[in-house]
Parts: sequence; C-alpha cells; structure tokens
Amino acid sequence: MDIRPAIASESEGRVTLRVYIQPKAAHTECVGLHGDAVKIRVAAPPIDGLANEELIRFLAERCEIPRRRISIQVGATSRQKQVNLAGVSAEWVLARLIPPRGKG
Repeated sequence: MDIRPAIASESEGRVTLRVYIQPKAAHTECVGLHGDAVKIRVAAPPIDGLANEELIRFLAERCEIPRRRISIQVGATSRQKQVNLAGVSAEWVLARLIPPRGKG
C-alpha cells in the first residue's frame, strides 16, 4: 500500500507535507516514516520556535527552495505538523527526504 499521498499532497501549486519532529537531536536529519508522516530529528530545542526554524531551514536546504516558500500550516507547537512547500511537487519533496528502499 502506497502511503505517500497521505504524507505529501499537492494542491494549488504547493505541497502539504505531514511531519513528525523530534527536537533536541544530535543533528538534523530525516530518519524515515512515523505513521503517516515523515520523521525528522531537529538539532534545536522546542523553545521560542527554534525547532520550527531548524525544520524550515532543513526542508529548504533538502528541497532546494527558499525558506520563504515554506510555512507551518498546522502544529506550530506540536511534534505533528503540516508544512506547506510552494513551487515543488510532492514527488520531488519525498524523493529529497526519504531514501529509496533497498539502497545502502
């Protein structure tokens, strides 16, 4: 069963990505899936929006888009978030975040 549509959906020129974050990690990285979300460890504490800023910085770098094209739509104070990314496709975002199975 393909759960990618539940993780990243496209509408009106933007992607809505479901993310589960783990703050205060040793370094920022995408570690795979967590239910119907992409799990990202962020190297920032969940204080004063620092973890959200680090999440946006990481997504912008990995997806090769400016930070201004990324916004947290739902869950700014939660580990479970919905993030909007403008100017990319769901396929592009998932390919940049989740490594293909069987590689390594």
